[in-house]
Amino acid sequence: MLEHRGSPLPGGLLPPGVGDPRDLARLLAGQDYLADEGLAIACYLALALHRPLFLEGEAGVGKTSLARALAGLLGAPLIRLQCYEGIDASQALYDWDFPRQLLHLRAVEASGRAGGADGAGVDELEHELYSRRFLISRPLLKALETTPSVLLVDEIDRADDEFEAFLLEVLSDFTVSIPEIGTIRAEVPPVAVVTSNRTREVHDALKRRCLYHWVEHPGFEREVAIVRRRVPAASQRLAEQVTCVVEALRAEDLLKPPGVAETLDWTEALIVLGARELDPEVATATLGSVLKYREDQQRARRLDLAALVAGASGG
Repeated sequence: MLEHRGSPLPGGLLPPGVGDPRDLARLLAGQDYLADEGLAIACYLALALHRPLFLEGEAGVGKTSLARALAGLLGAPLIRLQCYEGIDASQALYDWDFPRQLLHLRAVEASGRAGGADGAGVDELEHELYSRRFLISRPLLKALETTPSVLLVDEIDRADDEFEAFLLEVLSDFTVSIPEIGTIRAEVPPVAVVTSNRTREVHDALKRRCLYHWVEHPGFEREVAIVRRRVPAASQRLAEQVTCVVEALRAEDLLKPPGVAETLDWTEALIVLGARELDPEVATATLGSVLKYREDQQRARRLDLAALVAGASGG
């Protein structure tokens, strides 16, 4: 692990007592997240420099879980914006509560308060209808208004180019302008974590605004440690067997190679079924916990699962 040289920049979001990336890695481990050296350094720099962290990698490698772990160690709420095709600014930033506005308008009309001859009543009513009481804060605005907070922009690669440009503008200065109200600026910028499964390339402009890190599948020993920590009922032997077979499955040409999330799911399923170790019969019966496409399950069944399990068992 690299040694820390100098103190964090003023205003950094590093938790008390964190002097280098190793300290941060230990705190993340306390949140049941085992970060490797590269990821711990990327997180440390994101917190110290107030920069968004862009995490790219295959699904299931722990990108979203890292945001949850950061929220836990900072004692901050996790505010999640799940991206999807067609998402726009009103769904991510703010919207007006039209049903409540309509009810308010009808109440005012019933009272006759909006009928001033000089139009002052109408102006006053319009000001009321577009006040903060009728504003619905979506995830981005909520993150700017909440201090501290962790903002998770999940799967940005699912959104379109226009939304990506909008997000870049928000992340540049953590400021938004609402015409009816004015400018809202974050007192302390949220810890922003942007994730991508790389279903498409994200524009360079957004990546340049962030600190970038590619999240790999963990090595064998670290993945076993993750399983033991997250599924404490699993024995060392079972954790090693499951991890070994999952690594073998990742080497196959699958539509969706299993990630760490699937390793954990498989281990939990085996524990529920009372399996003390992995054998070919139970491995075949529980493939739905680790492989989520029919074609991948068929391919796995054509493999010599007995040999894979035997190899995992050291037999």
